Amino acid sequence: MKPVDAEAWICRHVDPVGEITLGRERPWSTVLRVPVDGGAAWFKACAPVQAFEPRLSTELSARWSGRVGEVLAHDEERGWLLLADAGRALVEIGNPPEVWLAALPRYAELQHGEAVHAGGHLAHGVPDLRELTLPGRYDELLRSDLPLSPAEVEALRRFSLGFSDLCEQLASLGLPPTVQHDDLHHANLYLSGDDLRVLDWGDSSIACPFFSLVVTFRFLDEQNGLPPDDPWYARLRDAYLEPWGPGLTEAFALALRVGAFAHTFAWLRQREHLPAEELPDHDRWFAVVLRRAIARIPR
Repeated sequence: MKPVDAEAWICRHVDPVGEITLGRERPWSTVLRVPVDGGAAWFKACAPVQAFEPRLSTELSARWSGRVGEVLAHDEERGWLLLADAGRALVEIGNPPEVWLAALPRYAELQHGEAVHAGGHLAHGVPDLRELTLPGRYDELLRSDLPLSPAEVEALRRFSLGFSDLCEQLASLGLPPTVQHDDLHHANLYLSGDDLRVLDWGDSSIACPFFSLVVTFRFLDEQNGLPPDDPWYARLRDAYLEPWGPGLTEAFALALRVGAFAHTFAWLRQREHLPAEELPDHDRWFAVVLRRAIARIPR
């Protein structure tokens, strides 16, 4: 991305009232803060691994106003996105489960409504993590140089057939594949008045919708310290499932088991696009994600 080109493009869509500054730079995206009357707008240049995000965000913004970021402009070919300010991230006040109790049903309604658009999202580059693609992804994981001990890698190898069986079981339930955010935590949920907006859709895939709560529950564990039997997990599960209809508790539990591994496949995809100097930091957290999946293998 040439800064001069980006700034010229930004100025065609908003009127900056000050210097455009770097907000964040990562291998997968660069974010610029654009001061405007009344606050700021945010420009995002996506690397090829997340090049689908501008179009996806624009489609969601058009259909789900108040639930996702408000898109001011996008350039699908260049992977550019311009968003209105969304308020403050939930992480600024912690990670209160009470906010997720309100946010998750709204997110589930979005997923339910987006199921009819899944084919279009796939055609425009959103990764395909539907159930029957996952055994092949598992094989790719096993062929990779993973930041795990030999015993942990062997545990993954032994579970290969078992994982395929779980994927078939989940696929047989007929849950509609749809967009799933795959990074649904307190740094990507924004509060502004009565709006609860989910931002940063660059890790998304088309998959079983219930996979999304793998990350949400991980952060309630790691950041909030909620033990596995804390009643909040059941309350949030039930709130999320309400728009999907009754009788899905067992399907949800199965989806979390499969989804923990699907989440590792998304991490592997990101890893394959990183420069060598970024791998040590990435692998430190990739190992955490892998071990959380391994913990779901039956003993």
